[in-house]
Amino acid sequence: MFTNFILSSFLLIQSLFHPFYISLTEIKYNSNEKSLEISQKIFWDDLEVELSEFYKSKINFLKPKDRADLDIKLRQYILQHNEIMVNGKKAELNYLGYEIEEDAAWFYLESKQIPKPQQVEVKNSILHQHFNSQQNIINFYLDKSPKSLILLKGKDRGKLTF
Repeated sequence: MFTNFILSSFLLIQSLFHPFYISLTEIKYNSNEKSLEISQKIFWDDLEVELSEFYKSKINFLKPKDRADLDIKLRQYILQHNEIMVNGKKAELNYLGYEIEEDAAWFYLESKQIPKPQQVEVKNSILHQHFNSQQNIINFYLDKSPKSLILLKGKDRGKLTF
């Protein structure tokens, strides 16, 4: 009993000091526009670490030396690590930009000329290079209720059927 208490206490303390690495992607099908509207929330401090390693140079997300260069790198990284296939056809993702919200950044993408999804395959390998425990949560809204995926390093693709 006492050993269980000690072990439980140790695990609790360890979990308090071990960070969690999570991103959130919301994908909404707009039936009027026949488009996908994509919002992706990523913690900017984790993204700085990943981008610094990816581009082999120090990245300062909040105070970049060259904002245009940062925008190019962000666009390239986001598009390289996201892929969506709808009904077996790859959707062309268009990067729209980002905004910072406290400790995270919201990235916005869209894809046009998308037929009503029957099957969707999502690839999301955001932050997998540097963070082995990264979890990328995907919520896909066809109607009001989402279908969800959790994508991990080594399992960065998932399918949803409607």
